[in-house]
Amino acid sequence: MTEEQILIKGLKVNYKVFGEGKPFLILHGWRSNSDRWQKTAELIAQKNLKVIVPDLPGFGKSQEPESAWSIDNYVEWLSEFSQNIPELNKDFYLLGHSFGGTFAAKFTIKYNQKIEKLFLVAASCIRLKTPSKRFIYNVSRIIKLFYFFPFYEIFRKYFYKFILRKSDYLYVSGIMKEIYLKVIADDLSQKLVSLRAPTVIIWGEKDDLTPIEHAYIIHKKISDSKLIIIPSAGHNLHSKNTDILVQEIMENLSVAPYHDQLLSLKNII
Repeated sequence: MTEEQILIKGLKVNYKVFGEGKPFLILHGWRSNSDRWQKTAELIAQKNLKVIVPDLPGFGKSQEPESAWSIDNYVEWLSEFSQNIPELNKDFYLLGHSFGGTFAAKFTIKYNQKIEKLFLVAASCIRLKTPSKRFIYNVSRIIKLFYFFPFYEIFRKYFYKFILRKSDYLYVSGIMKEIYLKVIADDLSQKLVSLRAPTVIIWGEKDDLTPIEHAYIIHKKISDSKLIIIPSAGHNLHSKNTDILVQEIMENLSVAPYHDQLLSLKNII
């Protein structure tokens, strides 16, 4: 494994590279980083693939954006990142988990000619505007207005921890708060029908962050897609069900295993 840094859109971006072979790019989820995908990347790299895992802007060792980025900003960042990494100049495999899956899907819609196959792992592509989500968004805006009140920070943490519970808003600061609000407002429900690349959707049966119902919606929207449900698994398949996740990925690649390639080559010779 090697670790590199590159300047993309004025931001220092850290990324890890594992193995050699056809490029396989992994985009991690919110509040995650390349370190948490290392075991998965190492296993995939053993299959004669070159796995590239960046710390997305605002996460890990990469710099935060200076303004409030939307998913579209991350898409354009990824476009420039892929242009500056030689291995990604040609077609490559792309995997996006959770938040990373959102802009992996949106990137593929816009730049589908670059993607050999897309893997959406518990991807947060569906952001249905339910009453509870509208409530979270509106309350977050209102609470910010009272930042000058005594005990504001204590109240804010109590509210998000004990009332909203699963909201990641509590765990971000600075510009990442604004980015988070933009991210959760971006719904791809009506755009997934435009995704043309072969897509494998992998989901945990017991995912309590991205409901399994969303997996079926995504599968129905993307015409050239396959849905895989991992029994009894949750949201973080890469850390809790690593071997199963890698097995499903490898079984659904469009290339033959390396030893099969060698046998074919011998037959030709």
